[in-house]
This record gives sequence, structure tokens and C-alpha cells, in this order.
Amino acid sequence: MIEINNKFLTGYTYIDLFCGIGGFHLALSSFGASCVFASDINKDAQISYQKNFGIQPYGDITKISAKNIPAHDILCAGFPCQPFSISGNQQGFDDEHGRGRLFFNIIDVIREHHPKMVLLENVKNLEKHDDGKTLLRIRTELQNNGYTVFNSVLCAADYNIPQARHRIYIIAFRKDLGVREFNFPMALDEFSSLDSVLIEDNNNEVPGNYYITREYTIVNEDVDREKRLIRIGQIGLGRQGERIYSITGLASTLSSQGGGLGGKTGMYLINGRVRKLYPRECARLMGFPDSFILAQTQERCYNQFGNSVVVNVLQHIINQTQNIWEEL
Repeated sequence: MIEINNKFLTGYTYIDLFCGIGGFHLALSSFGASCVFASDINKDAQISYQKNFGIQPYGDITKISAKNIPAHDILCAGFPCQPFSISGNQQGFDDEHGRGRLFFNIIDVIREHHPKMVLLENVKNLEKHDDGKTLLRIRTELQNNGYTVFNSVLCAADYNIPQARHRIYIIAFRKDLGVREFNFPMALDEFSSLDSVLIEDNNNEVPGNYYITREYTIVNEDVDREKRLIRIGQIGLGRQGERIYSITGLASTLSSQGGGLGGKTGMYLINGRVRKLYPRECARLMGFPDSFILAQTQERCYNQFGNSVVVNVLQHIINQTQNIWEEL
């Protein structure tokens, strides 16, 4: 998370839909904006959000009338990605569990309150899902409701977060604000590798169950520092979740659904031993500060951070809106 000195969103409000554990909250609040409503159906995420921000999120957004949501200047939402993800069913708006249709609950809120800005995040595959028709539908819905829309796929590794995490970001401005162009943030020159977020395990803080006891193969430990996943070994056949990476490169994408021994965090050779990432390390890979109170179990942490948004990337995007807000 970046320290923000210019609080240019002070006095503005936002709502946090599909809020998860609060990635959007951390980003927008760092610029001075105030959260007036949050919602997430997941009970564990609600608990984490309340512990960290003192706000109890409402539950199922489909059960909440848009009229009962407070007025706000900014709507943010990391709406469910499973219907669009290459690791999910890719049923899109026709998802059998109804998750694909949740985007239209966002549209209901927009129609009721007409916020000045809308900021959305989802998986990279949304851009090409159904030959681009899904993204076109999302853009069209926003445009038809009075918004100028911009979107781009950004990688966390380009913003000093050592994770190979590509996500699509959609930002929309109410047309009466007169925003004709928007530039997403350029990639930073600096690069952080995974070893920059690892905890110092001098006091054996990492429990033994994070270490891999199965037989594994390391091909090459002596590798250069590079902004990419650097595979140096494997377990078994080296399938997804069985690959071992160097800490001098990037971390693999954190996932709430990954399979295999290292499917959710990846596996890494650290101080001569192979292990999964510790929850605090996962938090850092998503830009969450060390003051953030973690869930009580490893599985909950993995699920929550695998489903979250990268705070630093959001901060860089929001920072690009400064002139827009200052001209209001």
C-alpha cells in the first residue's frame, strides 16, 4: 500500500459492493474518501471487514433495494469473477449459480443514485470472454446509463507488487462531468521481487505445515533477478500447483480455488526449503498493510486474498483521477 499525502477525495463518499475484505476500502480511504455502505455475501469476509474498518457489511446484494443504499459519489465493485475466469465455468451472464447476473445489480444501484464515478475490477479473461461480447455488454450498459467508460488490463508487477496478477479495470465517469479521455497509470520503472515481502523467519514464525515434505526436484537455484515467474523445480509431473519458483522473481497469482500443494500461493525455495506462502506474505502481495487483521485460519486467508483486489494498483488508478475531482 502506498502512502498518499494528497487527500483529494476528502468530503466525497463511496459504496463498496462485493467488498470482500476491503481492498477498495483501503485504496479509496487513503485518498480521504468515506465509506457509507458495504456489502458482501460471504460471512467470513464480513467479519474481516468489520474487524478492520468498523463497518458491518450488509449481505446478499440481490436482497437489498437500491433505494435503501445511501447516496454516494463513487461506486466500486469487484464483482464475482468465477463466471468469466478461465479457471471457472466461463458461463458468463448465464452462470448457473446466478453470479454472472450480479453485474446488473450494480446497474440497478447506478440507475438509482447516478454516482460521479464507477470503478470495477475483474479477471483478465473478461476482456475476451465470449469473443469480447461480455465486455461490450458491460460497457454498453454503463454508457446507456449516462457514463463515459474506459478499461484496461493491468499487471500488479508493474506497480511494485511482486505478483504476476493481471486484472481488468473498468472506470466510468458520469457524462455531465465532461471527461473525454482517461489515461491508466504507466508501468513503474522499479521492480520488486518476491523476497521483498517475505517475513523474517528468525523466530520460526512459519509453522511446519507450510513446508513441503514430499520429494521434489530443483533444477537451478542460481538465477537472475527478473520481473517474471522463474520456475526452478517441481513436484511430480510439475503440473499446475506442483511447480516451484524462485523468490528472485514474481509470485504466481494468488488464487482462492487453486489445486495441488501450491495451487493457491505457489511454492518457493526459501532458505534452502520449499514452502507455500504465509498469510501475511499473501497480504503483502495484495498491498495490504501489516496492520491489517488477518482471518484466523490459513484457508480463510488464502480464500480472502485470492479473491481480493491489489490495493496499490487501485491507488495508482485513483491517483490518475485527481485533476477530474479537483475541477468539480
